[in-house]
Amino acid sequence: MKFLTFYLLLFTYLTASTLNLSMSSSPSRLNPILANDSASSEISDWLFNGLFKYDKNGNPTVDLAKSYYFETPSKLIIKLKEDVLWHDETKFTSKDVIFTYEQIINPKVFNSIKSNFQEVKSVKALDDFTIEVIYNQPYFKALEIWMVGILPHHILKDEKDLMTSSFNKNPIGTGSYKLKEFKTGQDIELIAYENYFEGKPKIDKILYKFLPDTNTSFLYLKQNKLDIGGLTPIQIDRQIDKNFKNSYEIIQKPSFSFTYLGFNLNDEKFKDKKIREALSLAINRQELVDILFFGYGKVCNGPFLPDSFAYNEEVQPITQNIQKAKELLKEAGYDEKNPFTFEIVTNTGNDIRINTALILQHQLQRAGVVMKIRVMEWQAFLNTVVHPRNFEAVLLAWSLALMPDAYPLWHSSSSKLGGFNLVGYENKRVDELIEKGIHTVNREELGTIYKEIFKIISDDLPYLFLYIPDSITVVNKKIENIEPSFVGIMHNQKDWVIKD
Repeated sequence: MKFLTFYLLLFTYLTASTLNLSMSSSPSRLNPILANDSASSEISDWLFNGLFKYDKNGNPTVDLAKSYYFETPSKLIIKLKEDVLWHDETKFTSKDVIFTYEQIINPKVFNSIKSNFQEVKSVKALDDFTIEVIYNQPYFKALEIWMVGILPHHILKDEKDLMTSSFNKNPIGTGSYKLKEFKTGQDIELIAYENYFEGKPKIDKILYKFLPDTNTSFLYLKQNKLDIGGLTPIQIDRQIDKNFKNSYEIIQKPSFSFTYLGFNLNDEKFKDKKIREALSLAINRQELVDILFFGYGKVCNGPFLPDSFAYNEEVQPITQNIQKAKELLKEAGYDEKNPFTFEIVTNTGNDIRINTALILQHQLQRAGVVMKIRVMEWQAFLNTVVHPRNFEAVLLAWSLALMPDAYPLWHSSSSKLGGFNLVGYENKRVDELIEKGIHTVNREELGTIYKEIFKIISDDLPYLFLYIPDSITVVNKKIENIEPSFVGIMHNQKDWVIKD
């Protein structure tokens, strides 16, 4: 009998399906409310669930929650699923939600999501599977803030210091996968959870290979040692062959980020909108995409993501018009004898950004504009240029969330030192719309508000919105049931199958 059991275990191990992934850095804490770095966040997402999540179209939907409704615009009632188990087989209840909220707002627990809960007035359990959340006022991120992973009350209730808890290295979650073992700087193996409430995933194991060097990751892909990976434009355009394309499906979609040239609107040079408009007309954004990304990107023409509910499709991309740019500059008092001159500052360690500056310099020169370039080390750039607003123009990028929040970047009160309105943009109508949006729970109404914000900002030209790079993902063709979507490919991973 012992030999039979041994051989059954050996057979199970040898026939188990494994999804091979990579990570370039080691996680710091596998705790969803403390996962500030990308590696910690990615691994935690397999292990924990929130009350809500995004569906494949980027809309909020239930996760640990079974249903929800707004009893009033500022009172949210959440019914929890009753068949959810933690990885140690303990039943998930409302106690876990209350405990997680208390840890998030605990002043001794340092996390980056505390500010999301500032509008929460109270959270209480009405019974084992019902939560009541009361907000100070209607809140547009009322559902989104509960996408954070929920922590187990029964394990952590007596923990004196969550920041240093051993739980952060040995987590117990409700997710579709369990952690086998975690050692800093080593590979991480995840095992499918048999009793996952949506059914055990069809892939038995996920193996994250620790590959700090991106060139090594690319080599592993070419050797078919990874099932999923990201490619740069030059890699996909110049460095893969027919065999690679036969082995991998290539999936591209716009990334959740954009690059921009931001003007210091408190500088006399840029207070005149004609100048900003002239510079915008002088550049060729499509040329930037073609040269920098071999076409794997798209022109950016506003502050929110294409295909999101906040995107305004009526705003058209700006087409290069050198003659019109020259006319506007002349109206503002500039010509060949007295050219408009300004300096942009950007950072080292980002070749794409530096090359962007060089291309812009060449394009603007055709309109008679003299653009100087200064490149600085990142920390020096932040501390001496960006934070003190000591610049004429900066070349930077923003990452964007699925739920856009215009307040940090575009509200006039965020232009103070320490805020993220780096260019000093002020528009009373935009302020009014942002404030109205914060208290708008209805997503359709919020979309209407944000589309107007999009148009006003695009017209005002506080930035030259430049481009949105593509996210290029390759997936082993042995994996079935992949469904590319607005949010990527991982939304239905539990349904994936690896064929022989």
